[in-house]
Amino acid sequence: MTSATRQPETPAATVPPRLIATDLDGTLLRDDKSVSPRTVAALAAAEKAGIEVFFVTGRPARWMDVVSEHVHGHGLAICGNGAAVVDLHGGPGAHRFVKVRELARQNALDAVGLLREAAPGTVYAVEQTYGFHQEPDYPKLHMEIPDELAPAEELLAPGGPGAAEPVLKILAYHPTIDPDAFLTLARLAIGERANVTRSSPSALLEISGPEVSKASTLALCCAERGISHEEVVAFGDMPNDVEMLTWAGRSYAMGNAHPDVFAAASGRTVANNEDGVAVVIERLLEERR
Repeated sequence: MTSATRQPETPAATVPPRLIATDLDGTLLRDDKSVSPRTVAALAAAEKAGIEVFFVTGRPARWMDVVSEHVHGHGLAICGNGAAVVDLHGGPGAHRFVKVRELARQNALDAVGLLREAAPGTVYAVEQTYGFHQEPDYPKLHMEIPDELAPAEELLAPGGPGAAEPVLKILAYHPTIDPDAFLTLARLAIGERANVTRSSPSALLEISGPEVSKASTLALCCAERGISHEEVVAFGDMPNDVEMLTWAGRSYAMGNAHPDVFAAASGRTVANNEDGVAVVIERLLEERR
């Protein structure tokens, strides 16, 4: 599923960390979507020690209320699998897009057409900076009311809904195909027109612009701060985290992670419900002392 070759082991503590990059769902958040008191304390201690914390998630900006009160200092989060860098200081509904790496509408249309042919029965939704649109048969996966119901080809047309607003990613759902098989099929069908990944346990794919990923956007943010990849510690649990975990100097697969994540990460921690991110942060801070 991935090109990562490193096997899980305890990472060598050779370079002091300057930035922690953590996924949210299945990683920092417990299954009930809460941030435990232990994790809140660990994040605050890391920031106090001068280690920046970046939330790096597939979530759209409007779903960041679960962690908006836990941002420190810079207040930035990487959303939409790298499609946007968002300033969360304003709180829910008042966020500001700092960087947008959009999916060109023609690329999106190409991806929709190719995947419709390769996997009949696929249905789509379109995620934009502020809007969310979907096809009529797209299931209620996101607990929100779409702004528009129409075929994806109409939603992505030059004069379609939200035409003046960037497309961050398209979501592709299939009701019967195995999730990993669907990901492999889509990557082969779409090729280099877009980046395809997944973070859901269901057959729900997330399709972004070419070379747009958590890793590539995190690398841009680190370069702006003069932080090398060796100085980054990353955490994740699903295929959309693989590139980030491979890129970071030290990386940890959660105990509940997908097999591809175990293969990509240089270390392992306990599961999200056992505060696996906090366990590692506490150890890192003890190393610094």
